[in-house]
Amino acid sequence: MAVTTFAAIDIGSYEVSMKIFELSKKIGFRELNYVRYRLELGRGAYSKGRLDMDMVDALCGILVDFKNIMKEYGAEEYRACATSAFRELDNPIIIVEQIFQRTGVRVEILSNAEQHFLGYKSIAAIEAGFKKMIQKGTAILDVGGGSLQVSLFDKDTLVTTQSLKIGSLRIRERLKELEKANNHYDQLIEEFIRNDLTAFQRLYLKDRDIKNVILMGDFLTDTLFREEMQDHIITREEFSKRYENSVYKTDEVLAEEMDIDPEYASLIVPTMVICKNFLDIFNAESLWAPGVSLLDGLAYDFGERKKYIKSVHNFENDILVASRNIAKRYSSGKNHIQGTTRLALTIFDSMKKVHGMGARERLLLQIAVQLHDCGKYISMADVAECSYRIIMATEIIGLSTEERQIIASAVRYNTTEFVYQEKNDDGSGLDRNRYLLVAKLTAILRLANAMDRSHYQKVEGLKAVLKDRELQLVIDSSRDVSLELGLLKDKVKFFEEVFGIRLVLRRKRRL
Repeated sequence: MAVTTFAAIDIGSYEVSMKIFELSKKIGFRELNYVRYRLELGRGAYSKGRLDMDMVDALCGILVDFKNIMKEYGAEEYRACATSAFRELDNPIIIVEQIFQRTGVRVEILSNAEQHFLGYKSIAAIEAGFKKMIQKGTAILDVGGGSLQVSLFDKDTLVTTQSLKIGSLRIRERLKELEKANNHYDQLIEEFIRNDLTAFQRLYLKDRDIKNVILMGDFLTDTLFREEMQDHIITREEFSKRYENSVYKTDEVLAEEMDIDPEYASLIVPTMVICKNFLDIFNAESLWAPGVSLLDGLAYDFGERKKYIKSVHNFENDILVASRNIAKRYSSGKNHIQGTTRLALTIFDSMKKVHGMGARERLLLQIAVQLHDCGKYISMADVAECSYRIIMATEIIGLSTEERQIIASAVRYNTTEFVYQEKNDDGSGLDRNRYLLVAKLTAILRLANAMDRSHYQKVEGLKAVLKDRELQLVIDSSRDVSLELGLLKDKVKFFEEVFGIRLVLRRKRRL
């Protein structure tokens, strides 16, 4: 039986942690060791956008220790990820390079969307009932040091996921001076986060019934709720008791009661206030706290990619649904998107031997089709640029910043002149591989979009056949497609240039 040992490393806002896992097709994955070091990287990152040299030294020391532990366990592979503290640095690439040169550990900075996507994968990893639970209205709360992520599920589908910059460490740093002169710290926090909560409730909770609340992470389960963790369920009554028994105490008292560092204890009140306010707006009766973290999600994701684990939940569909909801928010035409998606995927699938793209690129193409018209909501005269800006400003669960940029660029060039890399001065910073991918997605998107220029879905069927260096597109339609065929000719030249094949357009004969 093939067994792989894998190390997951999380460089967070207030601690650096590592779990060693053993993975195989028989057992899936199981935890072998869990190591945590207290290190408040977020303190300097959120206030100054910099890490002091002492902090970088401490981090490198921890990572060297982790490497030694990995060696002891014979870990063949690892993934080291940094989150919000690194995202807010002014010089993250410099710090990442320093870490690599000093430790040999390559650190990956996760986008917020990637981080929380992996986070909720960790829930599916440990609980068979996750799929059943999200059939009803369910909210996942991921309270980090820098931000809070709220994801809403209904009928096994991700409805929305939103990031709010009200993480526990960020709140503590922002209100540190005000706390000294205020006797009701919890009320101060409530006022500070009130506007974000009210906006979220108004925009995303209309007529939505949330039955279940899942709390990500193990901060509260390792501190306040140790005694309640037999079934991982915290009732509303239990939560209220602990709330009243903690938010009025000083950090020193909480630290002594729980035998933890006062700096660590100082995050308890902000976290509790955030959770209480969401329990109130959801009117939830209980909170499920499975005690999982990003580390478990990293191991689950690794297991999926290596075929050790077969997921019962379709995570790719969550990304598509999230994109569909963004398109809906900006009033994009549903029928046009569905028709264009079908055409684009037909072309993509027929050219696998030519384009060299895989399943992930196919997903990016689908999202580009979903969002290619969203800019019309802002301006009918400048759709391409507005669409680009909307996509770049909108987090899409499960996508990296680079992937979002690829999609946004393909959407921009769908209706504007393609800018070749040698002439590109728009600051997008696309490297060679991403530039080529943008060109390929743009060529397919232009072709598919032109086939439904009238938005009437006249093309009832499309057969794409690749022979040698020629792609034959046979269009089946009972209606007049003169407009579509005429506009297609404008797109053919770029398509042939990108893929190096000849494109032949024919209309299917009807009896």
